[in-house]
Amino acid sequence: MPPRPRFDRRAPVRELPNINDRISYTQLRVVDADGSQLGVINREKALEIAKERELDLVLVSEKADPPVCRIMDYGKFKFEQEKKAKEAKKKSHQTEVKEVKMRYKIDSHDYQVRIGQAVRFLKAGDKVKCTVIFRGREIQHTSLAEQLLMRLAKDLEEQSETQQLPKREGRNMIMLLSPRKTPLTKEKEKAEIILPKAVRTIPSPARLNQDTDNES
Repeated sequence: MPPRPRFDRRAPVRELPNINDRISYTQLRVVDADGSQLGVINREKALEIAKERELDLVLVSEKADPPVCRIMDYGKFKFEQEKKAKEAKKKSHQTEVKEVKMRYKIDSHDYQVRIGQAVRFLKAGDKVKCTVIFRGREIQHTSLAEQLLMRLAKDLEEQSETQQLPKREGRNMIMLLSPRKTPLTKEKEKAEIILPKAVRTIPSPARLNQDTDNES
């Protein structure tokens, strides 16, 4: 029976950047830090110029003849490249609509769990559909469900913007939140001044449950 193949669990070796002494070409076309052309010079001379400027000699085009190098601050260059890659990845993220479901009679612990779920979705760049599900005669408590959703929107205002206010959808009530694009500022204080009193005094989930019990 042939021996079973072994899997190499070692981390893959990263290729080191072609900078300074790692550049093996003898003749190079060199671009200075300010973008000016220094022409075709030998490797030793290019390294000497980069050292005098306290910068790095970086190979930017290996396929050219002769290869092209640029004198630059490689640490700063690498940081900017990584930053651009992160921004590109963020922009390429396909926005999805995630859903957070709850009953209008929800206890404080479950409410905090829903808050946590929504925060994770919003931070990932997804929209959040908040749904209050009614069963049987619970449909008569739409006003309490609306208050609960508005409470949720207020608790998530640092991470989200309300794209769609609470509304009936069949036997459910829904609200749509999208990730906040701009941080909260003093405009929040101005908005609170003109908000209806009913919105500024939205009861907590526990209070909602208590009010419902009193009605029944």
